[in-house]
Amino acid sequence: MNRFLATLLASTVAGVTLLAGTAQAAKDSIILGMPLEPPMLDPTAGAAAAIKEVTYANIFQGLTRITDKGEVAPQLAKSWTISPDSLTYTFALQTGVKFHDGAPFDCSVVQFTYARAVAADSTNSQKGFFEPIASTACPDAATAVITLKRPTGSFLNNMGSGDAVMISPASAANNKTNPVGTGPFVFKRWVKGDRVEIERNASYWGPAPKIATATFRFISDPSAATAAIMAGDLDAFPLFPAAESLDQIRKDKRFAVVIGSTQGKTIMSVNNERPPFSDVRVRRALAHAIDRDALISALNGFGKPIGSHYVPGNPGFVDLTGAYPYNPAKARALLAEAGVKPGTEMTIKLPPPVYARRGGEVIAAMLEEIGIKAKLVPVEWAQWLDGVFKQSDFDLTIIAHVEPNDLDIYARDKYYFNYKDAGYRALYQKWVETTDPAARIDLVQQLQRKLSEDEANVFLFSLAKTGVWNAKLTGLWENQPIFANDLSGVAWTD
Repeated sequence: MNRFLATLLASTVAGVTLLAGTAQAAKDSIILGMPLEPPMLDPTAGAAAAIKEVTYANIFQGLTRITDKGEVAPQLAKSWTISPDSLTYTFALQTGVKFHDGAPFDCSVVQFTYARAVAADSTNSQKGFFEPIASTACPDAATAVITLKRPTGSFLNNMGSGDAVMISPASAANNKTNPVGTGPFVFKRWVKGDRVEIERNASYWGPAPKIATATFRFISDPSAATAAIMAGDLDAFPLFPAAESLDQIRKDKRFAVVIGSTQGKTIMSVNNERPPFSDVRVRRALAHAIDRDALISALNGFGKPIGSHYVPGNPGFVDLTGAYPYNPAKARALLAEAGVKPGTEMTIKLPPPVYARRGGEVIAAMLEEIGIKAKLVPVEWAQWLDGVFKQSDFDLTIIAHVEPNDLDIYARDKYYFNYKDAGYRALYQKWVETTDPAARIDLVQQLQRKLSEDEANVFLFSLAKTGVWNAKLTGLWENQPIFANDLSGVAWTD
């Protein structure tokens, strides 16, 4: 009998241990929701933020990285020194690092990555980040010496962006569909229209992540997003698209609702080359026609009004929302002065995000008050990227520009909203080449005022980060200084 009881007790303990192990194993995976599916998976070959949301810090890494606090930190470069003239950056590289396919990471990869970014056939959305580079020298495999043509105050920050991650020559050609990086997670598969799956890199050079597998599911419909969260089909939705469901979710102790900030500048982009929008009076009229506070309230109530292409909290931010206060009478007068007759039709192309689709309906009603007939045209993300972004085939569109400090887009030879101003370009170049912090603040404020004066686009509000996730998850970013879902520090608590 004693032997029987001992055997029974041992079996019970083993069963409990097995169940505990099973429960623990179930907590090393995560399923995240995203509103938009990336068009491809190479962050150095396209502008869509969704690419970085999947791949940044998970699959791909750069010499530097941007932390959840928006600070520059070492990554594949473990340290660096800067010459007194701010022209030479000497990076000490991590050693023993390999890409997921076994290819080595060394200085030659840095040379290849930066040369590829500025090549004639490059589709890197931030080619300007690399233009200041005069040369990349490799005194040895573990040292990269980058010499700039001119001082560039934001160089380290730029090299921490998703557009500057390291790319292996052996896998570069296939990264759009089979991304190969040096990060803590390895690409597993992409089920188009549904999800991307990644798994822990068993040979990772750094600290092993707590999460073994992660799945990014693409759900743009707010109702479907809410249903998936409430049913437990998703563990997290870092950019939750259904603000109207947040009160309901807050009452459920299974979830955490975290409202943070992003670098997203939500704007009504204007095709500056297409009449009548080429007339600054028309652009100013559109700005006066929109009640930003009412627009924010109609969406989710979390954004903050902006008056230029910069967000509150950034160093040097200037509140320019008073430049074009809500004033329909002033808007009608400016339109009349510009020769735009009542009843004129303007088309607004709306990509899938809620701020665009719902925001478009609100804005259309406001434009009707000033005699403008707004034709709303919903388009899918791929259509927006091709027709609006690549071909500039639009009158107006609503979009959030999410890259930090992206004032360069107004200084480019070609960018989809076609703003071209020699004065702005000269001012921007001066800002880029300035390294003194106080002087940079003064210049970035001048840039904001110039964009407001020209009303290059209609600046609406900063995009808030409305995150919803399982209350037992830790390590997800509360704020989003860059668009990323960095899972390297994510873990489940008991």
